[in-house]
Amino acid sequence: MTCHRLSPLVVCLVSLLAVSLELNAQTDPGPRSGPAAAGSFYPSLNNNEQNIFNQALQRFQEVDSVSGAIAGEPGTGLGPTFNGNSCAQCHAQPAIGGSSPGLASPQNSTPNPQVALATLDGAASTVPSFITPNGAVREARFVRNSNGTPDGGVHDLYTIQGRSDASGCTLAQPDFATALSGDNVIFRIPTPLFGLGLVEATPDSMLQANLALTASARAALRIGGTFNTSGNDGTITRFGWKAQNKSMLMFVGEAYNVEQGVSNELFPNERSAVAGCVFNNSPEDSTPLLNGNPNSANFGTDIGTASEMSSDIVNFAAFSRLSAPAAPGQSNSSTQNGANLFNSIGCSLCHSPSLTTGQSVFTGMSNVTYNPYSDFALHNMGAGLSDGISQGAAGPKQFRTAPLWGLGQRLFFLHDGRTSDLIQAIQSHNSSGSEANLVVKKYNGLKSSQQQDLLNFLRSL
Repeated sequence: MTCHRLSPLVVCLVSLLAVSLELNAQTDPGPRSGPAAAGSFYPSLNNNEQNIFNQALQRFQEVDSVSGAIAGEPGTGLGPTFNGNSCAQCHAQPAIGGSSPGLASPQNSTPNPQVALATLDGAASTVPSFITPNGAVREARFVRNSNGTPDGGVHDLYTIQGRSDASGCTLAQPDFATALSGDNVIFRIPTPLFGLGLVEATPDSMLQANLALTASARAALRIGGTFNTSGNDGTITRFGWKAQNKSMLMFVGEAYNVEQGVSNELFPNERSAVAGCVFNNSPEDSTPLLNGNPNSANFGTDIGTASEMSSDIVNFAAFSRLSAPAAPGQSNSSTQNGANLFNSIGCSLCHSPSLTTGQSVFTGMSNVTYNPYSDFALHNMGAGLSDGISQGAAGPKQFRTAPLWGLGQRLFFLHDGRTSDLIQAIQSHNSSGSEANLVVKKYNGLKSSQQQDLLNFLRSL
């Protein structure tokens, strides 16, 4: 702009300030306040299905100890290594089944629960430097083994050493300090579970057709896209940060074994089963032969509800399958404009606004069009987001398109929870080799007011 010679100096300064504000005015609105927009059952379910959801929800909140003998910790099988002692502990924001909690939550003031686990019940662990009261719940993976070969596996934060219910166990924690100094640790945060029954009920053919529909538009912006697949039958896998799991049952079974250390019918072997640290027979979670619920009218018999007569992992999967997607916030002119910009600059080429289920055994979930804002395909996210780890067909730089439904009440972003700022999350998509580079360039080319509309739209989801 030009400051005219005859204009008063103050007018010129005000004009310059106005331009500066226009260039820098956009801000992340932050998580929406108010009641959680998620956490209940899918609305069309019949009474029996609703009852199963509610019972499975209770099982999802069960707190595990080593042998189930500690008051308030009735679940069995914790450890020998673990990241959490309850599914609901990590999947908590904005409601049970969500993503990582933290003190920044507008719904509550719960700090990162992993901090207290270090010394719970007499445990003798130390809180790693990357676990903080205000930070995200995290799991840690090592990129390489000590001999330089690929690792990629989860190295749990804590062990049961020192716990009152683990007498004799001397298993030490991993040496996170050395791994961090060698740039050998990457992190993952919990993915939300709301609405995943719809995702599971979406046929492979729908996902393939959806990806094909945008092929030419993606090519114009140098966006690729491929699916991770099962090594057994070649079908599309779709759960997890790299879409490495085929089904909800597989997803929760692996998580139960890895995150809490509970062996189960899908993963029957105890992890880190060193001498002196194994206290239960395996699998620690299995299908009941008799109804063990003392509050049931059929206690002590082989008669019970589907929830009572199922293992923990079957209940966890049922809770996820029968949960409703997070409800979006109210729309206004700004969010509507943001939605249009979301489409026009190319965000929707990966974050597909809608998909349709096939036939489902659950009431009202067949042939439903839903809004996940994901194509569930793998995309190269460049050097900046690379984690150095391969899972199935997903290479170190590839990640499943993160579903954006429910983003409006989420606290942490990206696979490792590195930021709570939506703008930083968007800019992190831009790095050498990323398929999102041209889309981020288009975003950066928007007027500040347009960028704000787009941010407002994302926080309305």
